[in-house]
Amino acid sequence: MSAPDPRDPRGLDLRDRFAATLLALRDDSAPDPYVYADDLLTRWAEPQRRYHTTAHLLAVLDHIDTLAEYADDPGLVRLAAWFHDAVYRPDRSENEERSARLAERALPEAGLSDDRTHEVARLVRLTTTHAAGPGDRNGAVLCDADLAVLASAPEAYATYQAAVREEYGFVPDADFRAGRAAVLEQLLALPGLFRTPYAVREWERRARHNLAAELAELRTEP
Repeated sequence: MSAPDPRDPRGLDLRDRFAATLLALRDDSAPDPYVYADDLLTRWAEPQRRYHTTAHLLAVLDHIDTLAEYADDPGLVRLAAWFHDAVYRPDRSENEERSARLAERALPEAGLSDDRTHEVARLVRLTTTHAAGPGDRNGAVLCDADLAVLASAPEAYATYQAAVREEYGFVPDADFRAGRAAVLEQLLALPGLFRTPYAVREWERRARHNLAAELAELRTEP
């Protein structure tokens, strides 16, 4: 297997993208990065997932590429994307914390420095609220990339809605509608969904339209 280009993970398959990102941030004498890529991809392909799948991971990575100029360290943001839902059970509320702890265990072993591991774990935890603070450029890029699905075209947004509902198939319809409506109301009440200039310009208006339309549907369903 030829070594991936550590300078630019774009255009590579997912395994190579992870390896390229990790190799660019660590000592090359550290363990085989593909061991960690395979473990993460196995996690992202677990059967309980319907939205939080490798397709979502790939989409977030692609959005990070789009927003990379706004990050202080795009490589660390990409690693955080790999770990941000690596531990995922739809019936549990501590997924982000458990995913951050996984990063804290795996990344030092994989050759990443302590300070870089700490930043990745911090970013993973930030996806609990998506509330990146002023000046948090890495956090803004990760959160915007993760929420970019909200600005999807109508057909893609409908697919996203259906996948989320399927992922929470164990929740009765009435309870799901109430919970989902509360989430949408909270998002719509925010002064802004996105923080990077590109996302504000390109995604904010469409995302709000999608959220408002979905909320209207939830309120009119029996």
